[in-house]
Amino acid sequence: MANPRESELHYPLGDILPGPGEALDLAPGVRWVRMGLPFALDHINLWLLRDRIDGLEGWTIVDCGIASEDTRAHWERVFAERLDGLPVLRVMATHFHPDHLGLAQWLTQKWQCRLWISATDFNLARLASSSTVGMGGASAAAFFGSHGLTDPESLDKIRARADYYPKMVPEVPASYRRLMDGIEVEIGGRHWVCIAGYGHAPEHISLFCREAKLLISGDMVLPRISTNVSVVDVEPEADPLTLYLNSLSRYLELPADTLVLPSHGKPFTGLHQRIDQLREHHDERLAEVASACAAEPTHAAGLLSVLFKRKLDLHQTTFAMGEAIAHLNALWLKGELRRELCKDGVYRFSPG
Repeated sequence: MANPRESELHYPLGDILPGPGEALDLAPGVRWVRMGLPFALDHINLWLLRDRIDGLEGWTIVDCGIASEDTRAHWERVFAERLDGLPVLRVMATHFHPDHLGLAQWLTQKWQCRLWISATDFNLARLASSSTVGMGGASAAAFFGSHGLTDPESLDKIRARADYYPKMVPEVPASYRRLMDGIEVEIGGRHWVCIAGYGHAPEHISLFCREAKLLISGDMVLPRISTNVSVVDVEPEADPLTLYLNSLSRYLELPADTLVLPSHGKPFTGLHQRIDQLREHHDERLAEVASACAAEPTHAAGLLSVLFKRKLDLHQTTFAMGEAIAHLNALWLKGELRRELCKDGVYRFSPG
């Protein structure tokens, strides 16, 4: 959903965007790369940080793009034209999602360097690249069916998407360096603090540099859209929304004039305002869910038209279902709603 209070944010680069295979200078030693995605959300921002490790000059890459020929070709152009003749020394991933980790194996193998990522997301990526984790297949279809998604065509397509993750992340590096909340990573003489966030991914890592007032926010804080917060079949009673909203408090500790480098959208200032907007957005959604359930016992699929005012394709529907369940679970686990498994095998929620 687009941000109705976007005018409260400031975009210092205006409408300037890097093209395919380009890298824009944002600050000394910081370059912005942008790669395409085959979804309605059609791009991801990736970052190059000037670095020095064990006496070697080079670059750190933050996030990778999906595994595709186009993404590889754009990276090759960046390597040829925008690394100043220096090598890549390490690859960091904010979390395990395909647009962030897809080419990690290719990048680390090409440059003979290490992947840095949280342990939780590394291990989940290793599992997901050889199976399916909440992205598709029979288990995901059954889970969404239990929350009211009964359209046979949609369920058939979800069952057929068992290779959703492996197609975009065909392989994950066999070894890694662990990122954890609170640790400092020296990158090019600057210190970047890891901030763990929960709800969007199991252990998402954002990077904050106090000297430069820069935050690589990953997907935790986006300027125009709200971050997807979903429940998936491997953890059906999870409460990711509460985890996500609690995680946002960490960013209020950062300077108000921090330049935020998000994974989607444009670099912006107005971090504290954006946190307030995101909280307001989810408060409104929770109120809408509670109101719908008060009118009649409601399942997640019945909330899609309440929470999403636009037509959804299958990819968007799976994310929307996950989000609807996340809002229901948040209210259910707080005792504000009760959950009942009805005779048709579908969970419906009503006032607690």
